[in-house]
Parts: sequence; structure tokens; C-alpha cells
Amino acid sequence: MKIGDKVSFLFDKGGGKVAAIKGNIVYVEDADGFQIPTPINEVVVESSADSYSTGNMVKAMQSMERRRQIQSDGRSMKALLNEGLDEDVDMTRDANDDDPSMKDITFKAPVEERKGGNLLSAYLAFVPEDIKKVTDTRFDTYLVNDSNYYLQYTYLSAENSNWHLRKQGVLEPNTKEFIEEFSQREVNALSRVCIQMVAFKEDKPFALKNPLSVQMRIDPVKFYKLHTFKPNDFFEEPAMLYTIVEDDKVTRSINLDPDGLKEEMYAKPDELDKLNSMNTTPKRKGMEDAEVIDLHADKLLDNTGGMSSSDILNYQLDKFREVMKNYRHEKGKKIIFIHGKGEGVLRHAIIHELSYRYRPCTWQDASFQEYGYGATQVTIK
Repeated sequence: MKIGDKVSFLFDKGGGKVAAIKGNIVYVEDADGFQIPTPINEVVVESSADSYSTGNMVKAMQSMERRRQIQSDGRSMKALLNEGLDEDVDMTRDANDDDPSMKDITFKAPVEERKGGNLLSAYLAFVPEDIKKVTDTRFDTYLVNDSNYYLQYTYLSAENSNWHLRKQGVLEPNTKEFIEEFSQREVNALSRVCIQMVAFKEDKPFALKNPLSVQMRIDPVKFYKLHTFKPNDFFEEPAMLYTIVEDDKVTRSINLDPDGLKEEMYAKPDELDKLNSMNTTPKRKGMEDAEVIDLHADKLLDNTGGMSSSDILNYQLDKFREVMKNYRHEKGKKIIFIHGKGEGVLRHAIIHELSYRYRPCTWQDASFQEYGYGATQVTIK
């Protein structure tokens, strides 16, 4: 099989002319000029370029036309041979200009859309290079596009009050893209990131999606904990996923109110005292020094995207243990842990910890009038 051979597809209708051969792939140029990459064992040669072909037929017709003109011209052979000696010849022309194998491949496979993919879903992913050495390994950052849309994106990290562009580009539909690699020492630089995206489709109408800008807080501690990296649908390795948008629902962005902060910063001392008195919960006698710790997930975490219920529970218990460790030497210290009523999972976990790890300490339900349902008072012994 050679370039210029006319071939037909073995398992499909149609065919064309061989424009290029690269390894075991044949680029078949159809009647519209598109070059279709096809395995060499899936095409059949219909006619060889060395025998009868359109190119050879055209050359034969041109030769006959030249002979006809010579016969009717009446000039001598010497005059015909001398003709054209004074013409300028373009010596810069590349011989490859007429080589079909050197042409750019114009074929582009159409986007394969999946059912349900017209709802935007995108994720920020962190994948450890060696999951067995999670405390001493490097990490890869990916953006995952789980939709039928192209996503033009920018990935930024905060530097004080400014932002640093880490990567920009276009995510193709239903793909993931490598963003960067970083070490444990560089994790703190990613404590606050922002992803901005614009969704669109090529060569077809589509439902308009609002541009999105999502800020996230990345907890550096999670990169040292094995259980934060979970099996998932996008990577063969365990990964930590943060949801940017899921089924067209954008993750709550972390935004501070600069006007409100400015107002508090420049408030007069007497105004601050007034604000503090309004926000202070009255305490019973003997409870002035009690430490109040709110263990609700939305109080401890800025973003729970990519975390399962067990991940959140473990994080809350880690906070509980941290507080108990800090006050373990302060005998008589009272600590109020607010865990909420809910299904009582967190409360039971706390009671279990107190029963087995902190046996000398005593505990009871905290005052309903002050803390409502779902609070436990612990006294350090």
C-alpha cells in the first residue's frame, strides 16, 4: 500500500485516497478533503497509484494535449527545445509541498456526548503520587470536567490581598487535565484558591450557563491524612476531590464582606463594646470561664466538598481531641461542646471518647436555656 492508492473501508461504507501512512495508521482522504485515520488492516486497496488512477489519467491527457499542440504549431524541434530557457524557475519551492503525507490532518472526531452531561459538573482534584507515603510525597493537581461542555478556566491562588494565576486553558468535554505538581512544603500556598469557568459548546446550539467563580479554602492538614484520599470515578488512585459545580449547582463560594470588615475595623471603642454586649450569651454563675466549642461542620470547615459523612465526623472528633489535649492540665475547667441534636452520631462518638480516653473527666448535658438542645458540658478532672 502506497500514498495515492485508492482504498475502501473494510468494516464501513466509503473510502478514498491514501494521503499518508504513519506506522499502522492510514490517513484516508475522502471526497470532501477530510483525512480519516484508520488502522491499516481495516482498508482494502481498490487500485494502485502505479497502475490506473485519476492522477495517471490526467498526466496522460496532458501529454496527449502537448503532442497535439506540437504537431499543429509548425515550429522546429530546436525552437521547441529552446523555448522556456529564459523563464524564471522557483528554486525555493519545497518538494514536500505536493506530498499529501506532509499536509496537516484536518479530521477532528466529533465530541461524544453522554446522557445527563448537559448539567455542569466539575471538580478540583488532588492525587498523591505515592499513596503509601502520603506524609512525604508529591501531589498532582487536576481539573475534572464531567459534562458535555467545553470549560474555559482560570486556576488562581491567593497571595495576601492579590491573586496569582497558576494555570489557564480549556477543558474538553468529559475529560480531566493535569494542572501542576507540588510538594508538602508548598501546600500552604494553596490554602485559598479560586476557579473561574465559562461553559460553551462548539459547532452546535447549547443551553447558556452562567459564568462561575468559586473560591475555596484548602485545609493543609488533609494532605497528611490517608483517609482524606478516597476511591473515585475519575482516577485509578485515591484522590481528594473538591466540588466546583455539580449538576449545575455551584459550590458555595467563600466571600468576605469588605465593607462590613472595614466598618468593624474603624468602629469606635464604645460601639465595639455595644456590639460585644449584644453578641454575648449570658452565662450562669460559675460558668464565666467555660470554654464553648462549636463542632458543627459549617463552623469548622469552609467547604465540605469532596468529604463523606465519615470524613466530616473524623474531622469533628479531631477538633474535640485537640481541645481536650489543650485543657488536660486545667483541673476544674468546664468545656461546652455544641454538637447539635441531629441523629446523635457526633454526641455518641464524643461520649465514647470520654468513656475510654478521658475517664477522669465528668460530663452532662449543657444548659438548654443557654445552648439549646445538642450541647455537652465536660469538666476536666
